[in-house]
Amino acid sequence: MKKWKILNLYAGLGGNRKLWPNDLCDVTSVEMDEKIASVYARLHPLDKLIVGDAHQYLLEHFDKFDFIWSSPPCQTHSRMAKATRHSLKRYPDMSLYQEVIFLKNYFKGLWVVENVEPYYGVLIPAQRVGRHMFWSNFPIHARDVKRPGGFISKCNLAGKKAMQQWLGIEYEENIYYGSNHCPAQILRNCVHPSIGLDVLNSARKTLHGTLL
Repeated sequence: MKKWKILNLYAGLGGNRKLWPNDLCDVTSVEMDEKIASVYARLHPLDKLIVGDAHQYLLEHFDKFDFIWSSPPCQTHSRMAKATRHSLKRYPDMSLYQEVIFLKNYFKGLWVVENVEPYYGVLIPAQRVGRHMFWSNFPIHARDVKRPGGFISKCNLAGKKAMQQWLGIEYEENIYYGSNHCPAQILRNCVHPSIGLDVLNSARKTLHGTLL
C-alpha cells in the first residue's frame, strides 16, 4: 500500500503524530524551536524534520502532500490571553485563519487545522473535540481524552511528569517557551495521541473507506 505523504506543521513534541503508523505514513514535520525540534527528532526518527517557519513552509510546499495537519500557536487565541492576571494586550495571531482559508481554496488533499476555542468566538465554523477546535475539509470522528486533574496548574517538575505519563511522551530536558518557566507548558500544548490517531483515521475513512 502506498504511504500517505503527510505534512505536520508546528510539530512541537509530536503528540498528535505519536500513534500514526510509520509503515503507512511518510511524515514531514516542521518546528521552529531548535530545542523542541531536537526532542521531536529523537521521538520520531523516521520523520523528515524541518527546523523553520511552518507558515512559510506550508505556502511553498503544500502541493507535495496528501494530508496536512497544522497546529498554529494558540497563546494569542486562548482564554488565558484575556485573563485579568495578564497585563499584556496583543492582537490575536491571524495566521490561524490565513491557513484555514488558504487550505480550503488551494489544497486538493485532506487537511485539518487545530487550535483552542478562542476567547473571542470562532470566526470560521469548526468541529470541536474536548478543548480542541478542528477546521477541516472532512468530518472528524474523535473521542476526547480525559485530562489529568489540575491540567492548567501543572507548572512544576511533578506536573511535567504527570503530563508525560498522560501523553506517553518521555524526555529528560526541561524546555521552556520564551520567558515562560513552566516545564509542562510544551506538553499541555500537545494534542493527545489518541485524538491525533482518530483525526487521521477520519481522514483515511473519508478518502478510502478504511482505517489506518
